[in-house]
Amino acid sequence: MPMKPLDFDRRYGELDQVMDAYAGLTADDTPDRISRALTAYLRHTWHTRPWALSIAEQQLRTYAQNPPGRLRHRLGEFYPVPDIGLPEDGIQRWLLQLADHIKQSVEEGRVPPPVAVPETHWEWRARFPELHQFLGGWFSQDMPDEFEDHTSAVRDYTGSVAPTVLARLAGEVAELLALGLEEVDYAVAVAELGMEIEPPAPYTASGWLAVVAGLLAGPRAEYDRGDE
Repeated sequence: MPMKPLDFDRRYGELDQVMDAYAGLTADDTPDRISRALTAYLRHTWHTRPWALSIAEQQLRTYAQNPPGRLRHRLGEFYPVPDIGLPEDGIQRWLLQLADHIKQSVEEGRVPPPVAVPETHWEWRARFPELHQFLGGWFSQDMPDEFEDHTSAVRDYTGSVAPTVLARLAGEVAELLALGLEEVDYAVAVAELGMEIEPPAPYTASGWLAVVAGLLAGPRAEYDRGDE
């Protein structure tokens, strides 16, 4: 039977974060060079959860040195490494390279400098997690079938989340607008963060985000605290 969530996190939770960072990117790390994907993971994790780097290094090394055997495969108690474009016999070596790079980054204090704009798909969603939940959850391709318009979707969100979550989203929207991107880059940003439909006419992506910021700051439906 599959592992329970706590057991999965103890064994593979941070390994899974590293693997997610490679979504859509090439696993082209070498002993002397760090890929864009691992650079993004290191940059974000150094600045948000530095303690997790040692966990990632340990989980990568343990998995590479002790790959799951046939019994764990049969029971479903293993982590399936996603297809990252490497031959099967090269994955173990690659995982050890990642562990070595993370270890070197920690021991030598090699911290990738912060960037104004996220550089990978994973980094966009890691940096703006609540905005990703909002856009991906309320503005998927199904949104026109579920809500009368964009404003109705925003109102549904504001009426269904806790005040602290609402404040977190408002902060992320403000941070994204403060980047001062070109309009085409704002269109890329909302797509990276899960929005699958166009902003309402006549707004551009940044213009609509500004409207959303105003709606988030306005009156909202009473949040249901029945379970609190």
